[in-house]
Amino acid sequence: MKKSILVPLLFIISCAQNTQTHPPVGGFLSENDLNTSKNRAKNLNETERIQIQDWIANQQEKFFPMSLNYWVNVENLQQNPKKNDGESISYQYELYDFDLVKLYDAPKKNISVQFGRFEELKAVEDVLRYMEKGQEATILVPSVLAFGTYGDNDKIPNDMPLIIKIKIL
Repeated sequence: MKKSILVPLLFIISCAQNTQTHPPVGGFLSENDLNTSKNRAKNLNETERIQIQDWIANQQEKFFPMSLNYWVNVENLQQNPKKNDGESISYQYELYDFDLVKLYDAPKKNISVQFGRFEELKAVEDVLRYMEKGQEATILVPSVLAFGTYGDNDKIPNDMPLIIKIKIL
């Protein structure tokens, strides 16, 4: 009698699915993992903001904060008329690290790009909305508004704040 109960019980236990100890790639993160990631991003952003403000304090040139949490060397830029989605713009920019090392030999150039359809860094699009034809600006961008956690898979590593020198063509 014991064997007749024990054998089916062992069979049922052996057929039970194993539970996963790790989520599958691209799977769900636990609440703890999400909080860890949020805190890391928050701490990194605060650290970079302090570092950028310290860098600004040691410069001859003045930089002014923008509402999107980057800095620009054009005072009162946000008082200029803001361009709307659908308007076109042509521009170019160059990327530097905070040691003023140019990251790419040639500037990145975009011709007749429509606002609202940008495939560009958010800070670049934002500053362009306030700039006028022929105007130049330098923006200081924390990594979260630049290439973030992954970099650009070329010359910009992960979590790298950038200096972007931009010109409207």
